[in-house]
Amino acid sequence: MGNHQRFYTVVNLVQNTPAWLEWRQQGIGASDAPTIMGENRYKSAAQLLQEKRNPLREVVLNPAMALGNELEPVARARYVARTGREVQPVCLQSTRYEWLRASLDGLSEDHDTVVEIKCGQSAYRWASQSGTVPDYYYGQLQHILALTGLASLDFWCYWPGQPEVLIPVARDEDYIAGMLKREEEFWKRVQGGA
Repeated sequence: MGNHQRFYTVVNLVQNTPAWLEWRQQGIGASDAPTIMGENRYKSAAQLLQEKRNPLREVVLNPAMALGNELEPVARARYVARTGREVQPVCLQSTRYEWLRASLDGLSEDHDTVVEIKCGQSAYRWASQSGTVPDYYYGQLQHILALTGLASLDFWCYWPGQPEVLIPVARDEDYIAGMLKREEEFWKRVQGGA
């Protein structure tokens, strides 16, 4: 076990199942953070608000998302092979903020290593060419760091036939403080119906 204090619990759910979808609906997940922070060019906070108030009954995947789900186990195995850090997918929920949640692509048994895996061609192109994380994932990564309390996480980009890209991402306390405030306000709007 790491030396940091944990403010979360592990939720025993399998990702992409109806039970997992319902759990996600009852809080703010890491992939919601960029939308709430205004960093998602594909979805507005108003759209997300409607989704949270009117839950989907099933997971709807576009072809890119479906491919990412298919490639993720391979990408995770490559990450383990390259880093020597054994990680497993896991769902976490904050004990401080009931709505603060994340479905992690990989967490080590000692809870000291988190990996966020991206298997999309555009994310891979960006990360491999610039050596940086695409801007639209920043909120997602900081949300995960806010929840886990870790100082950094590994951003792992995988695309078949290409060399993997590993980018360590540091915790940004100022960003996290602002993000948690906005997420809490957003969650009050979801619950308040206003």
